[in-house]
Amino acid sequence: MPSASTTGRLLVATPVINDPNFDRTVVLMLQHDETDGAVGIVINRPTETEVVDVLPEWGGLVGAPTVVFAGGPVSVESAIALGGTAGATSPPGWTRVVHDIGTVDLELPFDQVGPHVSAARLYAGYAGWGPGQLEGEIEVGAWFVVDALPGDALTDAPHELWSAVLRRQPDNRSWFANYPVDPSFN
Repeated sequence: MPSASTTGRLLVATPVINDPNFDRTVVLMLQHDETDGAVGIVINRPTETEVVDVLPEWGGLVGAPTVVFAGGPVSVESAIALGGTAGATSPPGWTRVVHDIGTVDLELPFDQVGPHVSAARLYAGYAGWGPGQLEGEIEVGAWFVVDALPGDALTDAPHELWSAVLRRQPDNRSWFANYPVDPSFN
């Protein structure tokens, strides 16, 4: 039976994940299919590295916090950019992920892409799963798969995103928003 794609949705880590790379993370899924597996970026882990120190031309397009985010443990030396569209048409090198947010091709010259992007965020690395791997993790309860809202990917409060996404769920998943960092202190 084919699995449902998570592309454009959020993965919210549950306490079952038991991996420090993903503890209390929210992952925006960029691609997911049965053949190639899945790719996403952690959208709630800001670093201390300022975007202007890495890609100065992009500094004016990033909103608060104006830092590079840790997108995941795979290829941390590579960069992925997310951006909103500044107009009705898709900018060159822009691929929709969810709502008006998409990936931006950082290989293109900034003057071809930048003027068409309304807001941006840069990520070092990404999260990746081989074929069937993510489905297995979801099946054992390591991730909640939920819909993304327009403001999730570029939120100015990334440290609050995990609990905010859980809190808005219409079912028992909302209870996890109050899950203690260390349950042994409960």
